[in-house]
Amino acid sequence: MPKFAANLSMLFTEHPFLERFAAAASAGFGGVEYLSPYEHPEADVARALHDAGLEQVLFNVPSGDWAAGDRGIACHPDRVEEFRAGIPKAISYAKALGCTRLNVLVGKVPPGVAHADAHATCVSNLRFAAEALEREGIALVVEAINTYDIPGFFLSGSQQAFALFDEVASKNLALQYDIYHMQRMEGELGATLRNHIARIGHVQLADNPGRHEPGTGEINYPFLFTVLDDIGYTGWIGCEYVPASGTTSGLGWATSYLNSPHVGK
Repeated sequence: MPKFAANLSMLFTEHPFLERFAAAASAGFGGVEYLSPYEHPEADVARALHDAGLEQVLFNVPSGDWAAGDRGIACHPDRVEEFRAGIPKAISYAKALGCTRLNVLVGKVPPGVAHADAHATCVSNLRFAAEALEREGIALVVEAINTYDIPGFFLSGSQQAFALFDEVASKNLALQYDIYHMQRMEGELGATLRNHIARIGHVQLADNPGRHEPGTGEINYPFLFTVLDDIGYTGWIGCEYVPASGTTSGLGWATSYLNSPHVGK
């Protein structure tokens, strides 16, 4: 049976960030993920996590200035030092939170940068990150993102990701397979999961269109959950969606999966 982690960057946003952990636990989630913990001291995040009795499933390594439009910097040739300086910071937070998996957003190709230069930078940075995290017992995943939502994003398909990983040549590197993004870019969701599950390190979900909860769009999630069970996926599935009308009221799709009598009420 699938197990779901609440993405606290998108769910329970009616609460301040550090209060979302308790809200997620109350709704029946056993794990959490989010874009970034770095705006808060490690000890404060760890306290909120542990007080709620949750598992820290995933978060991103530092991804540049989000408010200024950065969506990762791993493919930016002029920001290699900044990217690499973020890895020890991510490791420190991961250790404080007991998190064994981190995600890299590779970013948008900067204006005026040739694709070949962005590619070479990305390969080098991912090799650096994969090796540094492996020494600490932390897995690295990298996410492909659709170019409708983020035009110019460097990594936008699963096959492109696997080819990139082949070039990096690290055993500590896998795909973060976001079902929403891959539905928009390539479809073939069930086939990709079946054929490449050995190279997929984490799964996220949202429906399409709208990036709302499962059941609001065109993706057949009951079918995909069965596929994941059939192929033996035992990892977490991150719920990275925008609630259509409130987090808790929109959890009816998850009633049979979460451990709370309040789900969907």
